[in-house]
Amino acid sequence: MPRKNRRQSEARRPTSGAQDPSLIDGPDGPVRVRRIPGAGAEKTYRCPGCDLEIQPGTPHVVAWADDGDGGDRRHWHTGCWNARSRRQPGRWR
Repeated sequence: MPRKNRRQSEARRPTSGAQDPSLIDGPDGPVRVRRIPGAGAEKTYRCPGCDLEIQPGTPHVVAWADDGDGGDRRHWHTGCWNARSRRQPGRWR
């Protein structure tokens, strides 16, 4: 009888919605960061990095202070978030 090679079951990862927030060190203290996939992006936001709109359906990053209540959340383009340390304050373009 032939042998069946089956993969061991893995925990299923969600295919849509925001991923769990992670904690990183920021210049003003700890920052929570959540990556939003395109399927979970339903509204238009303004990126603080480039001052352009993030259109619905665009994957992006949401960041907020760890000690805050989430009222200071900012939605960033992924590229703008990754380049935030290379930009001078007040010179985003």
